[in-house]
Amino acid sequence: MNRRRWLTAAALAPVAGAVIARAADVASTPPAPSPRESIQARYLPNVVLRTQDDKEVRFYDDLIRDKIVTINFIYSTCADGTCPLITANLVQVQRLLDRHVGRDIFMYSITLNPRHDTPKVLKRYARAYGVRPGWEFLTGQPDDIEFLRRKLRFTDVDPAIDKDPSRHSGNVRYGNEPLMQWAMCQGQATPKYIADSILWVVPKPA
Repeated sequence: MNRRRWLTAAALAPVAGAVIARAADVASTPPAPSPRESIQARYLPNVVLRTQDDKEVRFYDDLIRDKIVTINFIYSTCADGTCPLITANLVQVQRLLDRHVGRDIFMYSITLNPRHDTPKVLKRYARAYGVRPGWEFLTGQPDDIEFLRRKLRFTDVDPAIDKDPSRHSGNVRYGNEPLMQWAMCQGQATPKYIADSILWVVPKPA
């Protein structure tokens, strides 16, 4: 190799080394999360819950992933009438959705009082309202329930209202997880309005 070629090769060596190092960095960098993964990480924590049948489930893995769902919060000793009214309303919604529930659509009510609302208590509560299959009532550790409530945005901007269970949100969140379609409606709206809203995220037959 003559002097000129040697100098050229020597000059390019650091550049080539930098390019190789950069390529190695890129190869070792994990890919950015997909929009669906970002939604899951931000809003749908995989906390452990228990159903009214005392079955342990993971919120995201077992209840949400690849499903169309409705979610609301209740507690069995709710005294102001909000929970009984909304639960009775959602029973009518379940009737209107008929065969979709438990097949295409899955309904979830999560207690705000997990210390009292054991699976046995929630089972009695569901039975008292004539709830049909496809609608799960869920409890868990208090910290996990609170974490889930906040992640799902069932919160109030007023801290005093937010920490008072008797003034909790009466909304129903519904969504199509794989299509990343999420919305919310009032739990005391007419059953037909709620059912039609939920069906909006159900894909129509081709």
